Order: sequence, then C-alpha cells, then structure tokens
Amino acid sequence: MGEAPAFRDPTTGELRQETMIINMGPQHPSTHGVLRLVLELDGETVIRCKPVIGYLHTGIEKNTEYRTWMQGVTYVTRADYLSPFFNELAYCLGVERLLGVEATERATLIRILVCELNRITSHLVWLATSGLELGAVSVMLYGFRERELIMEIFEAITGLRMNHAYIRIGGVVMDLPDEGPRTIRGLLDLLPGRIDEYETLLHDNPIWRERNEGVGVLAAEQALALGVTGPALRATGIDADLRKDIPYCGYDSFDFDVPVRTEGDAYARYVVRLAEMRESLKIARQALERIEDTPGPVMIDDPKVGWPPRLSVGPDGIGNDPDYLRHIMEESMEALIHHFKMVTQGVEVPAGEVYSAVESPRGELGYLIVSDGGHRPYRVKIRDPSFVNLQALPAMIEGYLVADTVASVASIDPVLGGVDR
Repeated sequence: MGEAPAFRDPTTGELRQETMIINMGPQHPSTHGVLRLVLELDGETVIRCKPVIGYLHTGIEKNTEYRTWMQGVTYVTRADYLSPFFNELAYCLGVERLLGVEATERATLIRILVCELNRITSHLVWLATSGLELGAVSVMLYGFRERELIMEIFEAITGLRMNHAYIRIGGVVMDLPDEGPRTIRGLLDLLPGRIDEYETLLHDNPIWRERNEGVGVLAAEQALALGVTGPALRATGIDADLRKDIPYCGYDSFDFDVPVRTEGDAYARYVVRLAEMRESLKIARQALERIEDTPGPVMIDDPKVGWPPRLSVGPDGIGNDPDYLRHIMEESMEALIHHFKMVTQGVEVPAGEVYSAVESPRGELGYLIVSDGGHRPYRVKIRDPSFVNLQALPAMIEGYLVADTVASVASIDPVLGGVDR
C-alpha cells in the first residue's frame, strides 16, 4: 500500500495528505444484491474495506417462531433464494432428528437429485452474472439459457420455479411426474457439453485470466480463521465438503470427487465451481438411476408427522382418497381428532436442540433448531455461508485496485437474502 497523495491547500498553502471514501452499493449491479461496501481509496488502491449489511432483512428466523413446524419450510426456503432446496433440506433434517424419524429412501433420493440440480443452477447464476460484470456477455446469455432448462424441470416437479417448499418434514410433497425421469436424463446428457463451452470461452481467455488471476487472493490460514467454507475454501487447497466429511442423506454411498485448487484467487474459485457442476451431474445421474429402481412412498407413514396412517392412502396409493374425511368420521374418532389437530396445530416436536448442516453451493449451511416441546419452533438460527464468507472481503480486497473489487465480490458469490434473512 502506498502513501496517500499529497497536495497543497489552495487557501492556506499547507501540504495535506488525504484518502477518498466511496460507497459501492447498496444499489450496485456488482454487489450481487443490496450489499454496501465502504471503500477507502489511495488513488486506485483500496486500503480499507468495510462491508455493511442489513438492507434486505426479512425476519425469516423470527417469523418461524410464529408458525407451525411445517409452515416454517415456506419461510426458510426464501432465505438463500438461489438455493432454496438446501434451506428446506437443512431445516427438515433438523426437525426430523428431533422427531426421531427419517424420510423414505425414495424421498431421500429425490432430495439429493433436486439439490444437486439446484447446485448447478446456483453456479450458473454466479457464472452468468460474473461474466456480465467482467465483460464476458456471451457467458451471461449461455448461463441463463441452461439455468432456464433446469428451472422448467423444477416447475414440473414442484409447481414453482423458486421458493418451492417441496422438501417437507418426513419426505417431499409429491413424487416425480411421469415424464420427469426422461426429461431429467435428457438434461444430464446435454449439460456436459454446455459446460465444455463455458471452458472454451473463458479458461484461456486472456482478459478473463487477467481480471481473475492473482486477484482476491485468500490464503488457507486466513480462510480457516474467518470461517470461510464452500468453493472459496476449497480454492485455497482445503479439501472440506460436508457431503464427504459428515455425510447426510446417504451421500457417502455416491461416487463423486471434491474439486480443490491451491491458488486461492478468483480464478481458482471459478475453476472449482465449474468442476463442481460436473460432479453434481455425476451425483444427479446416480440418484436418478436409484430412484427408478426404488419404488415406494415419498412421505413417511408416521402419526407423529402425517395424517392417520391407516386411512391416509387412497385407491391410487398416494393419498388421494376423495372420501378420506367421510371414512375417518365414520370409522375412527381417534383418527378424526388426530386429523383435526394436525390441520390446526401441526406437528408436535419433542423438546430439544439440534444443529443440522448441509453443503450448499456457497458452503456450510447450518440450522440450529430449538424446540420447547410445542407445535412451533422456540428458535431457528441460520448459519448462512454467504454471511460468514463476507468476513473475508476486506482480506481479499485491501491492497488491490478498486476495479478488482468487482471480481473479488463476484468470486465469493454472496446472496444477500441469506446474509440478512
């Protein structure tokens, strides 16, 4: 870092040294949301960076305390809005641990399938927006083109393109549509070639390399000290991935690798994410094959979670009995009472405390869930990776040119919905 520029005051003639304070954001296309960076500049060099957050606070954590356990899913899915399935999964896994239940095998495989496809869509948004910010407009068009294909599949499976509330306590809302496996298989066959196109455009592109190589360098020791996780940590040479280190949903039975680089710069984070998309395709293909070989329900048949078990399945085997209410009124007063309580109060979760974490596209996404034994959460605290990773921004930006700030922010891929929540 150089010294501040010196000049003479025109009125007093005194020699003065000053730096410039500028605001980047909160409305700025390169901040990936309403992030504000207070930058102190010495000429074109950033000598101090202070991230300012809170402009998108939605009170998601607090709102869950006023809703039933199942209604909480519709709130947490809106936190990191680019990876909603991961929020749903982490929350539901935690509640299921408190209840002492596990989702069915088919539901678990569907959860893995949609999460890995969601990882790809999230990385595609990162690639598209980063390309646009650094001048690679074609990459932006390509990234959103492929993302749209996956979003159409999400809509066919869940009924929504985003904020799905598809993963529920005990399983998933509904099974894959009849045409789902065929459509997904076509997508899995298409995407490897499209990822190759991204590499052809960017990997050895001199402008892309100039803007990313040696920019936003973060050492492994710094990343660990700051709690950085996800691609930003793996780009420093640390092989850390919850799917391997603390397997959940049976990830330990899947064949995939954890991409790692050692340079710790923005270019390394780009290479890691591109490789992660290929690994997610491998996992999704394995999950789809297992789903086709694993028949069965997608929601557990347990009175602690769902409707009265004996009467909940209709003639089609998936719970669409049109005479369901008439049956429970005529045959079982206990079942009727149970049905009424489930509709009005929801699940009753035993008192306890649990921390449930999954590997989201941005790193460790954890949920600390506390129950006092009632029908609503006592506390839901989200450990969002975007929030934690933002701590690394000053270390990545200070000492670099102000133009490098854009590449550095893009390379950690923050989502402000998860930061502020």
